[in-house]
Amino acid sequence: MRIVLLHMPWGAIDVPSLALGILHTAAARAGHEVEVRYANLDFVDWAAETAGFGVNDYEYFSEKSYFQGAGDWAFAGALYGDDDPASGAGATGGADSERYFEYLAANGASEQEMALTRATRAIAPEFIARLVGELAADPPDLVGFTTTFQQNTASLAAARLLKQRCPQVRTVFGGANCDGPQGAALHRNFPFLDYVVRGEGEAAFPALLAGGDLAAVPGLCWRDESGKSTANGMSTRPLPPAAILTPRYDGFYERLDASVAAGWVDPKLVLEGSRGCWWGEKHHCTFCGLNGSSMEFRSKPPADFLAEVLTLAERHQLLDVYVVDNILDMGYFDTVLKSLAELPVDLRLHFEIKANLRRHQFQLLGDSGAAQVQPGIENLSTRVLKIMDKGVTGCQNVRALRDAQSAGVSVTWNYLYGFPGEQPDDYESVIRQLPVLHHLDPPTGAGRIAIERFSPYFDRPELGFAITRPAFQYRATYRLPESELAELAYVFTAPPRGIGGEVAERLGAAVDTWLARFPDSRLTYREAGGRIVLVNTRPGYDWRVVELTDPVDIAAFRLLGQPRSPATLAAKLPGGAAAVEPVLARFTALGLLFHDGDSYLQVAVESDNQVLMRMRHRHGPAAVRPRTATEEVLDAVPIG
Repeated sequence: MRIVLLHMPWGAIDVPSLALGILHTAAARAGHEVEVRYANLDFVDWAAETAGFGVNDYEYFSEKSYFQGAGDWAFAGALYGDDDPASGAGATGGADSERYFEYLAANGASEQEMALTRATRAIAPEFIARLVGELAADPPDLVGFTTTFQQNTASLAAARLLKQRCPQVRTVFGGANCDGPQGAALHRNFPFLDYVVRGEGEAAFPALLAGGDLAAVPGLCWRDESGKSTANGMSTRPLPPAAILTPRYDGFYERLDASVAAGWVDPKLVLEGSRGCWWGEKHHCTFCGLNGSSMEFRSKPPADFLAEVLTLAERHQLLDVYVVDNILDMGYFDTVLKSLAELPVDLRLHFEIKANLRRHQFQLLGDSGAAQVQPGIENLSTRVLKIMDKGVTGCQNVRALRDAQSAGVSVTWNYLYGFPGEQPDDYESVIRQLPVLHHLDPPTGAGRIAIERFSPYFDRPELGFAITRPAFQYRATYRLPESELAELAYVFTAPPRGIGGEVAERLGAAVDTWLARFPDSRLTYREAGGRIVLVNTRPGYDWRVVELTDPVDIAAFRLLGQPRSPATLAAKLPGGAAAVEPVLARFTALGLLFHDGDSYLQVAVESDNQVLMRMRHRHGPAAVRPRTATEEVLDAVPIG
């Protein structure tokens, strides 16, 4: 059988599709002829030539506007055959296009972004027609689409037109947007889809290709002779680690090299060492829907994953590796990471981790090549973190920021709010203290949580959200009744909870200030000669060099390397309880401490790596900020 697997807009353009890479392996093993076509890159080249599309335009749809659905709305006209998107013909439920743009504006879209959205919808049908025309010129037996994030309508539009042009070609959907009820709704409402694979595809996709009893394929949606949609029950047993296949990325990097996108992005490998979430199995974070219908944690044997990383890095001559696991297997520290640290390779890895790692673990991450981690910090208030069921404290999250930077590891995170039961006081203390943290990696922004399918907030309304209806963008995009949208949607609306607008605005402004000041802020320390030398360039504090020479101060600084309460400090500090309050007062005045509840933590970074962390990334090789004259002088301060 000849198979074409399509990766449609708005899939990421700097990495191949992990899902299609895995299905390529699975289908090729079964003896089929497989081509993976990166139609997202086809779109980039076509739109850049015909409409002046640039990287920021693409990223608006692929990343920035996900929770507003601009990418799917832009291809809805192509899906439904609308020639004039400004007429509002593609809107549903009484919502015309102007209401959709009011919605975009209310969610922060600029006039330029809204104009881009209109213009892209106007040209999308031509791209779909060109793509399908090329497929129809030499039609394969089967065309498969992976759909995640904002790939639904572009994929549906191509499948609809392909089925009109070539009725004999079988169409198959799969991917995260097809999990659970979503996949059944897609199949039920779009009759040009022959099959939808729900859940893990390594077993289901080859079984579908083999023919036989379709009713026996777990999770498969298929049609009987009358055309009626049938959804098989999903497997209750997730794939074992040995069955998680290594992806094949044949052709992607050559295609990227030939694309205008090669000048926009740096190519990366994308791999997975595990599926599920070992923390979520015990404590499912209340807002998280990322693991869909399969939470059970499984990881590849360390030797197998290490070999996969090294083999694919060598095959594709790439050092940047994005590991998409929801959480790093803790067993990989003494196996995979230790081995990578000892090998003469210079990989740059990205991992998602839990935030309560210790200093030596961050060092091993750094030594192994983990240039960036995503610890899922999300908030700095212990009380809010308990509501989220994160299993960490505010001080532990700050410790993660500090220790990661000491180890030369960059941190990516978001500040989330809007949790039932949170109070303004949970944010007031943090907002006041953010100038203390301006030298540590800031969040990319602050935002109210969304209600996601598969999250406890979605499944358990008693936690605080009475789910009302799918988010507005689904009604603006699909011509479906509300009951069907409720099955297809991933993001839902509910009355807001937690802090109100005034506190949220001040939090957002404080985070924006952090982002602006981070590149020039520094707080480091170095121990030598029985003293501790601290260097500061944070704008909120006017001192530059402070030396700690008093034994009580030195002891307190060392003890506060971990979160401590005043009572714990009193039990360990020379001078006991009488010494604690003056030390905390001095350190607080200098901006050396973060406190949350009854815990205090010193926030200075070990001096070796902090200047190297001042890197500004934007579509190309990272550039290190030139060192200022002040920093050169401060580094020359004698310490011994």
